[in-house]
Amino acid sequence: ARVSRLLIRNARIARPDGSVSEGDLLCEDGRIGGLGPAPGARADEEIDAQGKLLLPGVIDPQVHFREPGKEYKEGLASGSRAAVRGGVTSFLEMPNTDPSTTTQAALDDKLARAAKASVANYGFFIGATADNLDALNSAAPVCGIKIFMGASTGSLLVDKAEDLERIFAHGTRLIAVHAEDEARIRERKAQFKGRTDYAVHSEIRDNACALRATELVLALSKKYKRRLHILHLSTREEVELLRRDKPAWVTAEVIPNHLFLNTADYATQGARVQMNPPIRQPADNAALWAGLHDGAIDFIATDHAPHTLDEKRRPYPESPAGMPGVETSLPLLLTEMQAGRCTLAEIQKWMCWGPAAAYGIPNKGKI
Repeated sequence: ARVSRLLIRNARIARPDGSVSEGDLLCEDGRIGGLGPAPGARADEEIDAQGKLLLPGVIDPQVHFREPGKEYKEGLASGSRAAVRGGVTSFLEMPNTDPSTTTQAALDDKLARAAKASVANYGFFIGATADNLDALNSAAPVCGIKIFMGASTGSLLVDKAEDLERIFAHGTRLIAVHAEDEARIRERKAQFKGRTDYAVHSEIRDNACALRATELVLALSKKYKRRLHILHLSTREEVELLRRDKPAWVTAEVIPNHLFLNTADYATQGARVQMNPPIRQPADNAALWAGLHDGAIDFIATDHAPHTLDEKRRPYPESPAGMPGVETSLPLLLTEMQAGRCTLAEIQKWMCWGPAAAYGIPNKGKI
């Protein structure tokens, strides 16, 4: 069989330690075949990088591409194209589609759709319900189990302690958790009833709401030594908790929304910045950055979750939570690198090899 070759010349090649080597990179059948000067090399396709920075593909380990069921918002085709446009060459996609990805049949359907439509590498989560334990441990291939402790639609809410415990107690797969306390959300919804400003969203789902749920899943993970990943960490209290108490089998992520936005942004953006967990205070922004720098937080995802602008214009609480991000995460972080807020080595750790290591994705994340 013929080998197809891509040669990228004159690149500044980012190495995992943050150093940069100037030269050429040869790809053979989609894999890196050689680094360094390649004066006589022949290739089917040649790109002159003209001294631009060549990075390993970014892995976005949390996106919602809305297919099947809500393709008018996004599909695997448009979502994967947005990803690649922003330097994201692999994504892990969430189960709250319609129907939810809670069975082997639903997973097979998604895999078939992605094989046709996606221009990036892909993986899918299996979604936990109160009663699909067998599927959680047998459906394949999956990158992990997703639990919504608060905030989800349909059957994907798992908020009862005994249901959570059963999932943690049986099986060995990675469990990724949206940690918000459903009981507290309901209590505070009643308390703030009548408020229709978008900013009330951050008051209803306050910091304690996230902390309480994170404490619970951390305790379950320790009890059963179960591989746990905490999705979209958003509060200073959670960063402090993990800094004090983070077993080797626990990882956590942050999304750009919680690094760059805070409650002041409701005044100009309204529902466009409404998401779960919600945007917080500037002190939370600062704590999340500190957590990334010191390793309390392991990597960056986006929780890319698009809606139409018409949906976002609805009054609160009819306005949906979620915003896009897969196309802008790398540009945002490279901008911060230029400003001196992070290094090239850190960006690769947070966006390339960190997610690959956490999810056991081979041959990705490093050049």
